[in-house]
Amino acid sequence: MGEKEEVKLLGVWYSPYAIRPKIALRLKSVDYDYVEETLFGSKSELLLKSNPVHKKVPVLLHNNKPIVESLNIVEYIDETWNSSTPSILPSHPYDRALARFWCDFVDNKWFPALRVAAITKSEDAKAKAMEEVEEGLLQLEDAFVSISKGKPFFGGEVIGFMDICFGSFVVLLKAREKFKAEKLLDESKTPSLCKWADRFLSDETVKNVAPEIEKVAEFLQELEVRAQSAASRS
Repeated sequence: MGEKEEVKLLGVWYSPYAIRPKIALRLKSVDYDYVEETLFGSKSELLLKSNPVHKKVPVLLHNNKPIVESLNIVEYIDETWNSSTPSILPSHPYDRALARFWCDFVDNKWFPALRVAAITKSEDAKAKAMEEVEEGLLQLEDAFVSISKGKPFFGGEVIGFMDICFGSFVVLLKAREKFKAEKLLDESKTPSLCKWADRFLSDETVKNVAPEIEKVAEFLQELEVRAQSAASRS
């Protein structure tokens, strides 16, 4: 691509969804400007203009054209900067379909259960959601063994689409371990995922863009305090 390109990413520091395009841009060695959105308070004009439907981060602006939804952005990055670096999505159509299926499972089945477990007040609902979370991790363990075929990542030798999708939640899981003393990635139940998670977090690409686990743990604690004080006022 000849002319100077303008690449801008709107995100929020702790958001798993905002981590995804950061990893993809780094894998592709793309220079970009990062714009941190405010956590609490009004959303920026740029965000509202760029994503009027969902009004959420992340948003990638490529030469002022907005691309929204985190995995959609990752695919766009993969297709746009496709010349010299390895592909993020698998090259075979079947493997691509499989990666998309498991990403959909993570985003639309597994993570919603984790969210319910984290915020619900009902002990029964919490227990049921935690069962779903743990069952989902067992399914992802099997998926990893099958898809990686003994290699370090879902994407094989290098970080790929599914690694970015599920890996973006690993910091959150590790932060909950510290904050809640609950070990969701358990070596006795999901040994391959545990090794994969450590490899993922210690990969140079990820280390440079993922938030610190301690910082996220403190933030989760702060969120809980806010939620409790809001509940006591209502």
